[in-house]
Amino acid sequence: MVKWFAAIVLCAVSAATASAQSAELGLTVGRSVLNSSGIGSLTSFEAGTTPAGLGDGVRIGARWVTNSWVFLGHEFSYAYQRSSLKIGDQPARGMTVQNMYYNFVAHATPEGTVVRPFATAGVGVSVFFPPGASSLSGGGDNKFGYNYGGGLKFKLTDKFGLRFDVRDHVTGKPFKLPDASGRLHNVEYSSTFSLLF
Repeated sequence: MVKWFAAIVLCAVSAATASAQSAELGLTVGRSVLNSSGIGSLTSFEAGTTPAGLGDGVRIGARWVTNSWVFLGHEFSYAYQRSSLKIGDQPARGMTVQNMYYNFVAHATPEGTVVRPFATAGVGVSVFFPPGASSLSGGGDNKFGYNYGGGLKFKLTDKFGLRFDVRDHVTGKPFKLPDASGRLHNVEYSSTFSLLF
């Protein structure tokens, strides 16, 4: 009797999970604000110590979300970020950052609700490419890190959704410059237009 009861409960739980499963595929656009943007300093005989820092930038990317349970899901994301590197009084020079992360997502309302507040946290890697370096030629500085944040999802129709995120991506400071200390906080403010499956 216990075995039959366990089998029935297992089937019911599996059916509930399967019926709640859905997915989102979205294109993201936003802004990155680099808090604690000083990444160390360069030292030369002529100029002495010159501080270096990163500038804010634009980010574009994609998100793939699977809502595996009524309130919980998984997310894989990629973002290309255009930023800048500033050394002392020299003009800022453009550089890129590529971000690849896995996140766990917890929603405040069940799957299918029109408005879904959510919290998220995850781990991944950010690859910093200095001015003049290409992602195709290598030369990037990999920094593993974590991110956390939250936002709102809006179900516009059965097939389309819109979401807004605020996240803090925390990594080590790139390029291994002397006097670098602390962590880099790369705060993302983004919106995503999603296809719902």
